[in-house]
Parts: sequence; C-alpha cells; structure tokens
Amino acid sequence: METVLILVRQIIQMFLLAAMGFLLYKGKKVSANGSRAIANILIYLSLPAVIINSFLVDKTAEHIQGILLSAAAAVILLPLSMLISRSIFRKDPIAAFAAAFPNSGFFGIPLITASVGQGAVFYIACLIAFLNISQWTWGVSLMNGQPVREGLKLKKLIQAPFVIAVLMGLFLFFTGWRPPEILGGCLNTAASLNTPLAMFTVGIYLAQTDMLRMFRRVSLYSIAAVRLVIIPLILLLLLRLLPAVFSDMRTALLLAISCPVGSNIAVYAQLHGKDYPYAVETVVISTLFSIVTIPAIVWLTRFIW
Repeated sequence: METVLILVRQIIQMFLLAAMGFLLYKGKKVSANGSRAIANILIYLSLPAVIINSFLVDKTAEHIQGILLSAAAAVILLPLSMLISRSIFRKDPIAAFAAAFPNSGFFGIPLITASVGQGAVFYIACLIAFLNISQWTWGVSLMNGQPVREGLKLKKLIQAPFVIAVLMGLFLFFTGWRPPEILGGCLNTAASLNTPLAMFTVGIYLAQTDMLRMFRRVSLYSIAAVRLVIIPLILLLLLRLLPAVFSDMRTALLLAISCPVGSNIAVYAQLHGKDYPYAVETVVISTLFSIVTIPAIVWLTRFIW
C-alpha cells in the first residue's frame, strides 16, 4: 500500500510540472518551436544521461543475471505489446503505435526512482533501448507503410542516442570504470532534467489541444484502455514468471510497461505527415488516466505476485 501511495504522490507532482508547462505555453513564454527544442534536450541529453547513470552499479553476479533477465523480458514484453496493439487497431496506425509503446523513459523512470529506487532503473535500460529501436523500425513502418527493414539500417541504429547510451553504459558496467567526479556530477545534473522537461513537454502538448474535441473523441478512450489496462494486465501475469528474488526488477518492468502513451508518437506523426493533433491527444488523454491506472495495476500485484 505504501508503494501505491508513493506512486500517487509522484504522479501528482508530475502533473503539477505539466501544469507549469501548460501555463508557460499559454503565457507565450514557450513557443511550439521551443517545445521541440525541449524535446531535443530530452532525447539527446537527459534520457541518455539517465540510461548511462543506471549502469553505474557494481558488476556482481546478481546484477549480471539481472541485466540478462531484464533484456530477455524486454524482448518478450515489447513484441507482445506490439502484437496486441496491432491486432486491435488494424486500420488505425497512430492508435496501433500509441497503444504499443509506453512512455517508459520520460514518465516511467521518475516513478521507478520514487517507488523502487534509483538502482532499479538499471533493469529497464535494455527495455528503453529496445522500445526506441522498435519505434524507429516497426513504428515508422506503421506510419509510412514502408517495410520494417528500412529502419534496421545499422548506421542509423548505432547513431541513435539511446543506443549509444546503452553501449556506453554496458562498457562502464562490465569494465568497472567510472567517470571522474566532475564529469559524474555533470551527468547527474543532466539526468535530473529528465522529469521536469518531460512533463513540461506534456503540459505544452496539452496547451495545444482542443480539450472539448479531445474528450469527445471515442477512439482515444479505446487507445487508453489498451495502453493502460489490457496490455499491463497481460504482462503482469507474464512477469509473475520471474524469480521472486528479482522483485525490484518485476516492479520496475511493470511500471515501465504500464506508462501512458509515449510522447515520441507526436514526433513521428509530425515527421511522417500523419494526424499530429490526434497523436498528441493520445498522449494527453492516456497521461490523464494514468494517475488512476498505474497505482491500481501496482496494487493488483499484492494478489497476483
């Protein structure tokens, strides 16, 4: 019960940060171009810093087993999420993309840090990497109708910031090398930007949304139900198969996969000429409902795990 209360408190704090972003945009202190600049800071600086930081743990047998198990879990959980989403939203590529991919990096990491601890972020680093690769490949193929192999070009993948961050993190983990104190402090500061900037972005999205139209759009509720309830419940049962000794890993993975629609969908929709306002609305409506669904999903683990 304590974990649930911590989650509720953290989500409320995150919504207050989103409200600040909303007010900044409405007050014309941040423009649409400014929000894109914030998104670039998130993608190219703060989230990679969070991922690298998560690997700065001792190379113990437990951690090695943990990273292998969490990577295997990510390889199973994400394709299953994509399969469920695609089977339900066959004729709506934006809905299929939205329901398949949670906001594990920008939304999930602060929840995991608050409720489980900073060390548990280690267990979702591979999931975040696979999630972004899947968006880059399968997600883009949904948007533009091109084969998935177009996004699998090695040069593109190894240049992606999240892939670089994971490779750097794995290097630090397996070699045991640690950056100098001044560099480590800089990395921590960059990582601390993740939550406020991500929620400012959600608030800015909300400020650009036609609220009345959004709440009348029935398809958004279907997307939110699949993303926040159906997929997490199915994956909750699968995560029960993980050894009980890795309870932190199970909780971290569950929180990561139970997050609302990832904000990247708005970026991809804009890049590929799809319905950008609709994509933004999937992010906003699912984020609003997540204040109830995420604590509820975690509460259920008391009876299932």
